[in-house]
Amino acid sequence: MARITPAEIERPLTAGQVATRSGVAVSTVHFYEAKSLIKGWRSTGNQRRYSRDVLRRVAVIKVAQRLGLPLSMIKQAIDSLPGGRTPTAKDWRRLSVEWRKELDHRISLLERLRGQLDSCIGCGCLSLKVCQLRNPGDTVSDQGSGPMLMEGDLAQI
Repeated sequence: MARITPAEIERPLTAGQVATRSGVAVSTVHFYEAKSLIKGWRSTGNQRRYSRDVLRRVAVIKVAQRLGLPLSMIKQAIDSLPGGRTPTAKDWRRLSVEWRKELDHRISLLERLRGQLDSCIGCGCLSLKVCQLRNPGDTVSDQGSGPMLMEGDLAQI
């Protein structure tokens, strides 16, 4: 395997090279840039270019996404890095502590939901006062009368 020369280390990467090296699609590279998760610039030929440290940043983003973290939380973490730098090992330890707390919270929520499944027979009753899965604490009553919950609305309660 050939060693990379110092000049090659300084040479910027194209979106295609970033995609290939990081295992994501080119469209994902552009999407991350549009969401300000990574930064690039335009070459004199008007092509996107990225510094090599973007590879580590993409790796961190992918790990966080595998954990199920929303892009808004990932962006907040990246924005917390001094000077917008790529995360160091120390930064990673701090970020992972924060993300672990979020995962613990989600696990707790899922365990509570799993426990409530036993009391639900899946009848679709949508009881505004009784059903702990669809309307815990009768929160929907504040929205007025009539049907308020649709399929997929569980996340907003």
